[in-house]
Amino acid sequence: MASRTRTERPSRTRTRRTNGRPALALSTIPAQELNLLPGEMSLVCRDCKTWCPITGLKTPKMAPHRRPEEQGAHRCPSSNQLLEANVTFDEWREQLMTVEATATYRRAPRQHHKPLPEPFTPVHRLAARERTSLVHLFVLLEQARHALCAHRTACTGCRGGGRCATGRDLEISFRETQATCTIAREQQMRSDRLNAQRARAVRTGQERTRAYVLDKAHQIDQLRRAVPQGALPTEGPEVPLIHLAPRQAAAQPEEGQIKCEHCGATESGLADAVAAGWHRVTRRPHCGRCAQRFPAWTRTSF
Repeated sequence: MASRTRTERPSRTRTRRTNGRPALALSTIPAQELNLLPGEMSLVCRDCKTWCPITGLKTPKMAPHRRPEEQGAHRCPSSNQLLEANVTFDEWREQLMTVEATATYRRAPRQHHKPLPEPFTPVHRLAARERTSLVHLFVLLEQARHALCAHRTACTGCRGGGRCATGRDLEISFRETQATCTIAREQQMRSDRLNAQRARAVRTGQERTRAYVLDKAHQIDQLRRAVPQGALPTEGPEVPLIHLAPRQAAAQPEEGQIKCEHCGATESGLADAVAAGWHRVTRRPHCGRCAQRFPAWTRTSF
């Protein structure tokens, strides 16, 4: 038995036959499976699940059709199915918009992945990249010059003092490349000059800071070496008092015995008093034992 093939049938038929089934109400069909646009009225068949046109004005019904090839391609039992038009165009349109809005809400939002940014060029490669681009421009300039010279040598029009279209294009390309190289060279020189100025300013600032710190350190060292008058360093070695004759005492003449203003002790001379640890307190001589009773800033040596 030869296999049946599906044949196209006219969209509008004028037969009065029906399939004997009760009329199918359009309100029972989902809005997304129904099309009530003028001139495009159709619906999805309940049996073969294919779109089928609606024919008839007074008594609408489904047009005769066949099942798809995978279902056997024989006549569909829903052909000439009577339809009950109990849905208006506005009602169907409103239902369809509601279904589309619900479907859009249920659909997961589309993910927009931003492209990953290119990694930054390391600092130690920036200068090398600029130098490489400048060298590449000079290579392009040499290539444009050689191409122009070769064309002028081979072309009879350019060789005779004229200029052909190709020669004109080559000359324009050469001049543009030459101008680009000039601008790039000037930018590179300006960048080098600015970098040198920044480096010079940094060195000057460092030298000034170093000089300031050294000056402060020298002042602090001088203050550290200075010993307050009348105060004995706690960590330094003791001053030898044997045969001690300071220049102030040695320069002063001998005045005879010196008497302590507090206890009345006496010394034979100024050198002996200094050796014994005598001090002046408010310009008055005191022996070593009595001078210890006064603050150190009030005691002065002879």
